[in-house]
Amino acid sequence: MTNQQPIDLDVFCLGHASYDQVFSVAYHPASDEKLLADDWIGCGGGPAANAAVTVSRLGFRAGFGGYLGSDSFGDSHLAELINHQINCQFIARGPAPTPLSVVLVKPDGQRSLVNFKGSTEALKANAINFSGIKARCLLFDGHEAALSLALLAQYPQTPSVLDAGSLHAGTEALMDKVDYLVCSEKFARQYAGSPETALAALANINAHVVITLGERGLIWQTATEQGSLSAPKIQAIDTTGAGDAFHGAFAAAIASKRSWQQTLEYASIAGALACTRLGARPALPDKRQHQSLMEATVFSARCTTIQNKPAEN
Repeated sequence: MTNQQPIDLDVFCLGHASYDQVFSVAYHPASDEKLLADDWIGCGGGPAANAAVTVSRLGFRAGFGGYLGSDSFGDSHLAELINHQINCQFIARGPAPTPLSVVLVKPDGQRSLVNFKGSTEALKANAINFSGIKARCLLFDGHEAALSLALLAQYPQTPSVLDAGSLHAGTEALMDKVDYLVCSEKFARQYAGSPETALAALANINAHVVITLGERGLIWQTATEQGSLSAPKIQAIDTTGAGDAFHGAFAAAIASKRSWQQTLEYASIAGALACTRLGARPALPDKRQHQSLMEATVFSARCTTIQNKPAEN
């Protein structure tokens, strides 16, 4: 596709889009056990797609690129994205199915997921023409690695963020190439056994590393400093989508040139709010909700300067 006018966006999100079916259950069933759900919702999902919705709901201009099948789930998800005023010109459609996720959520907010992709594969590097994008930040989730590397090469000066939810080929390919590596605790443990060990190791390959720790807040390290930040106090209903909201808000904060501390706090508020309702997409915060919790939250933060190691003789 060729665009005559630049597509002016605050954040362009590239990666996975799915359709989620979320069931609220009293507990996770055992083998061969039948269980009745207390509630159910069906909605669009996927890390990058949810991040784009977060960006839009917070009052920024968002775009999404990725794949949706030419099926009813893809049609429904596309309609959601359009309804959220997200630029959808860079979505590829095709005969392979829209990925599906079934999520079982317990009363304490903990969840189990089953994902289905069928014959759907990651898109090739030339599957989408990204010409014409004028974005202030790029966000990737690692699920479209070839496309992401192509977009990074096309816009090398644009700040970029990786949502590293788990360690796989896509996140491995991007984690040393983006400007901001924002990881889950799961990714950190897969990478190095513990968040603290992972933070030190990842800081050797990326100048800005954040590891989110759920209700325990986050830890971070840059080239000159390291620190931690507490999590906002909320009543968790469903943790699905908390990371997606965090990453979307983080990218929006980078796009709007907030300070490092402001960026971490801004993203933490969005991630916390995403835990307060059932389902990822319905719980993504809007600007009013975000501002209200931000004003009510007092963060506990630590920051120390990294001492330079003495040069070896």
